Amino acid sequence: MSDSIVWIVLFPLFGAVACALGGAISKKICYPVSVLSMVATVWVSVDTLFQAIESPIHEISYILGGWSLDLFPRGVGIEFRADLLGALIALVVTGVGLIVALYSKVPVQRETPGKEPMYYGLFLLQISGLAGIALTGDAFNLYVLIEVAALTGYGLIALGTNRAAAATFNYIILGTIGASFYLLGVGYLYLKTGTLNMVGIREVIEAHGLFDSPAMQVAFVLVLLGILIKMAFFPFHAWLPNAYCHAPTTTSCLLAPLVTKVMIYVMIRMVLTVFGVEFSFESTWWTEFLPWLVVVAIVCAAVMALAQREIKRMLAYLIVAEVGYMVGGVWIYNYYGLIGSVFHIISDACMTLCLFLGAGIILEKCKTTHFNGLRGLFSKMPLTMIGFFIGGFSIIGLPPTCGFFSKWYLITGGMVSERWEYMITLMFSTMVMVVLFFRLIERIHLAVDESGKNLGKGHGDLGLTKQQTRFDEAPLSMLIPLLLAASVVLLVGVYNQEVVDQIEVFLQPFNLPTGVKYE
Repeated sequence: MSDSIVWIVLFPLFGAVACALGGAISKKICYPVSVLSMVATVWVSVDTLFQAIESPIHEISYILGGWSLDLFPRGVGIEFRADLLGALIALVVTGVGLIVALYSKVPVQRETPGKEPMYYGLFLLQISGLAGIALTGDAFNLYVLIEVAALTGYGLIALGTNRAAAATFNYIILGTIGASFYLLGVGYLYLKTGTLNMVGIREVIEAHGLFDSPAMQVAFVLVLLGILIKMAFFPFHAWLPNAYCHAPTTTSCLLAPLVTKVMIYVMIRMVLTVFGVEFSFESTWWTEFLPWLVVVAIVCAAVMALAQREIKRMLAYLIVAEVGYMVGGVWIYNYYGLIGSVFHIISDACMTLCLFLGAGIILEKCKTTHFNGLRGLFSKMPLTMIGFFIGGFSIIGLPPTCGFFSKWYLITGGMVSERWEYMITLMFSTMVMVVLFFRLIERIHLAVDESGKNLGKGHGDLGLTKQQTRFDEAPLSMLIPLLLAASVVLLVGVYNQEVVDQIEVFLQPFNLPTGVKYE
């Protein structure tokens, strides 16, 4: 047992309490308390990951309340478990949280003046909920933590523009529907197995041969449907674009890289750890149905992104397309698809963070994120634009960014399983992303108008005044986190094999089909 797992949840929780209480005395303490809380949380997340790597069984656990597996059966008491997958996702959550906390000082003061204690309290509770989702070993406790993350997310979004209230309401409706489906499914699981422990549920399913049980099939469908709604899988995505566009800048930077990715992790966890490979892939019809739904989801989201003329809304639809990537990687059902999905959770969190941090800086400096307001921006903020486009190149899939390697595994998985429709869809959406980002580059670097006409007066003349071309970078408190996020995108790409090695160790016990192994 290791108590470092618990501290991943407790540090931001105590930080939230400190912000709420200390903020009543002085609002200035909220930012440093948040940053210090996240530094401590990242520290114990790294320690937990290394403990899981060094453990003979590649996982560590902690039973809350002093219950012991030696004295009581599995399922008595709430268990936190950190296998390699859970520890990796927890580190992604806390790492993103630290970078966004560092970034948040200027946008929070500008967009939510006087509400810093409330904002940072909700911010840290969000991290606590998302990290807990990655580490819990209990199916009902997972529901509780999903709702903790959802409720704090509603509050963080509602603090945005005037239109944020309507966006939050839509999010609440769909989020509540998704949570209800999940909770009903967990109820069926408890009725049939008599336990809520994730590993315990799978052990009962396998021991009693419940693969053909109608109740288990219903539980599977309800749980999966609830998770798909929560992750904004098309056509359940309607809440996401408005929520992320109208939310405060810091909220978008936190929720966009994490919420959908953590829910995809939940799907992988439920499929592999709770229901098991045999039940999930060989006893249900989802393996035939979902890959085709993924094709529709990716194509529709890519086309909708292509129609946008505002950066944050365009990125929101790209998130919906990326969700389709990862769901497809799971349900093509092979070794490479699962590696690609897990790796893409990490990659997409990093590159989405990079893009939303950049979009927040653009909004801070230009007061707009519409394409027409970006002309000649590269000459004014070259470092910001470099960081932003590293995230863009990763979404396109250019080496050596992390997005290239995760997409490579996804495409390889489609090829091994002979899911050609999935492969073609991935390549189609990639071409759409190429068009989108090179259209942005054209406006930002070459200074063209909406019709594509160059505004310059001659060769090399961008048509900008002396004042417009003056170097005017973002504040260091925003620029440094962006460059740090861009560096992570490159580092994860360069050291991709080390990440894949840990994912492979996690997947080995599940005996997934590999087809032809490409070395």
